Amino acid sequence: MSVIHRLAAGWLVDHLSFINQCGYEVCDSFAYPGDATLNTSVTSAGDYATSTFAATSSSRDGPIPGPGHAIETEGNAAKTRYVFREEFFDVSTPHIAVAPEKQLYRGCPEASLTELFVFFLSPWSNMDFFFRCLLTLQKRKRKCVFNQGELDALEYHSKVRKLICEGALHLVQEGLKSGFLHCTTADLSCRKNIVPGHIGCGLAELCEMAKQFPAVNESDHQAVRVLDDETSISEQNLVSCVTENSSNYAKIVVLMGQKYLVPPKSSFLLSDISCLQPLLNYKKKYDVIVIDPPWENKSVKRSNRYSCLSSWQIKQIPVPALAAPNCLVVTWVTNRQKHLHFVKDELYPHWSVKTLAEWHWVKITKAGEFVLPLDSLHKKPYEVLVLGRVQGDIKEVLRKSEDVLPVPEHKLIVSVPCSLHSHKPPLTAVLAEFIKSDVECLELFARNLQPGWTSWGNEVLKFQHIDYFTLLQNE
Repeated sequence: MSVIHRLAAGWLVDHLSFINQCGYEVCDSFAYPGDATLNTSVTSAGDYATSTFAATSSSRDGPIPGPGHAIETEGNAAKTRYVFREEFFDVSTPHIAVAPEKQLYRGCPEASLTELFVFFLSPWSNMDFFFRCLLTLQKRKRKCVFNQGELDALEYHSKVRKLICEGALHLVQEGLKSGFLHCTTADLSCRKNIVPGHIGCGLAELCEMAKQFPAVNESDHQAVRVLDDETSISEQNLVSCVTENSSNYAKIVVLMGQKYLVPPKSSFLLSDISCLQPLLNYKKKYDVIVIDPPWENKSVKRSNRYSCLSSWQIKQIPVPALAAPNCLVVTWVTNRQKHLHFVKDELYPHWSVKTLAEWHWVKITKAGEFVLPLDSLHKKPYEVLVLGRVQGDIKEVLRKSEDVLPVPEHKLIVSVPCSLHSHKPPLTAVLAEFIKSDVECLELFARNLQPGWTSWGNEVLKFQHIDYFTLLQNE
């Protein structure tokens, strides 16, 4: 199950378990022709009888077959099972260690972690934090001690700090008691077949190339391409309509010589923001829309990891045309206050979305420590989610709100993060109690797929690349 513990403060989530329970089993009864642009073969032991939100979240509780069940035979067909590589979640120690005097977690797990959090909450620690802020900024030899962005960041951090400390403490303690988190971690240095950090799949480049394809007559072009066992699709068709795996089984897509795993009951559109029309042609209205925009960021620009979008470009996303009445909109926001204020004060009002809550994703190690010092001036061990609902017809909103819990103002999602950049934790299980069952869900700027969801982005298949997975073998 993806939710390990649920408390008043929030949820302790197992991201890796969620991925592996999506149903990545493939039938080897069909050969993959080397010259096919896209080819599929399927079968699964998983039960994805419906594409509802509730079915997706409830099915995660089923047992995961062990390696001994990885390959089965049924007639002349052999079933093989893929799992996401565990080493991408091997976060055993913090990315940046805290000062020695704060490393109180060593020793007795529960007592030391409690002391650590008490230390973080103490007035002396806050004073030390601000003195270190001044010292760091003084080393920069600035004429002005703080700029406005740093002042805003310090003010926001001071408001949420206690909520994050206390909530994370309770969830970490539960994780330690149950054994999900543990201070002694295995040495994984002997693991084989470590995948390189960068897999050159060229998805974003393909989306750029697609702009040079000949224009397609909308009246003659289908809005959706359903994957079949003997389907071959050109790159042009792949980027010009939604691709759908409507079966109960996983499929393999071969694109530009690279293989990608497509989970059951999922659909996707590979395109950039200039080619969103196929998603509108799909004619679905979504009850949940999750957005992870490529925010403008100096470090991202320097590293050239991906293209950023300006605030003006993000406002052009046709969320009102895609949203059902009372749609729950969730936006991932970086810790820059400029972006947070933009979402709440400009973006959501522009889309007729009412802001309801700010949640935080808190990143921890397998031992329950923050992956970065909580009071770090550079990066924080948490990210922000802004939740809101589309405002519309009052009667329709009231009807849709029946039997649905109100969204709380603050919750924590605590998890061991994936080491792959921007691989966010799943929200399926944590949002389930705040929406009705049998709903349509959409993720914008997605880099991976989920059962029961439609996903869009210019790298929408990125983390579905087969090299991120391991093919289990019989022992």
